[in-house]
Amino acid sequence: MRNTPVDEVDGIDRPVLALGTDYPTGHVLEFHRHRRVQFLYGATGVMRVETADGSWTVPPHRAVLIPAGTWHRVAMTGVSTRSLYAEPEAVPWFPRTCRVVDVSPLLRALLLSAVDMPPRYDPHGRDGALAALLLHEIRGLVPLPLDLPLPGHAGLRSLCERFAAAPAVHEPPARWAELLHVSERTLHRMFLAGTGMGFARWRQRACVLHALPLLARGVPVARVASDLGYASPAAFATMFSRVLGAPPRDFRPAPG
Repeated sequence: MRNTPVDEVDGIDRPVLALGTDYPTGHVLEFHRHRRVQFLYGATGVMRVETADGSWTVPPHRAVLIPAGTWHRVAMTGVSTRSLYAEPEAVPWFPRTCRVVDVSPLLRALLLSAVDMPPRYDPHGRDGALAALLLHEIRGLVPLPLDLPLPGHAGLRSLCERFAAAPAVHEPPARWAELLHVSERTLHRMFLAGTGMGFARWRQRACVLHALPLLARGVPVARVASDLGYASPAAFATMFSRVLGAPPRDFRPAPG
């Protein structure tokens, strides 16, 4: 099924539904939720998924797993998606929170084939076997560090959201502590309790995730590095590769 709203087919008696959707650049799906779990794969472009717990940046050829009933917002940058919607009882192993995963060439081929299945496919035939194989492949995927957790503390969360929109790698924690009227030691304790990460690591992660859609749009690595406050493109590339296991050039659009 292509460019079909999931609400139109949600009631079909099949454990897995596969939909392909093309979105215009800059499209935003405002906060909504699904009865089924969702495996949202970006064949092109970059997605940013937001929930009450944080945000997940999804580069091309990666996917995000979204649990059933989770309120989420999705911002698109030149995105064409291939989504699976599965009945919760068909995937009891599905994570309780969102996570971004890599997508293997095999899984990618299965997804591209699945969106051509009829909505009422034969569950005991070839298409039923394809749906079962998709779930088997998804179950073994390992999460990628592409999430940015947000704390529950209102003041700290506000500072985090402001920083994530325009991050700088050398942002001093002392300034945050001053704004919150706490000591630096207390700030670090609040950060760890609220995000599960230290301030420096969270700051670095925010910089990487901010860089991904810029790289996908073709912004030069040198400019991205400079905007984030890195002394050189090489310093930025080293940090980026350490976090994601791949250099910035792997996230730039293919030539031609």
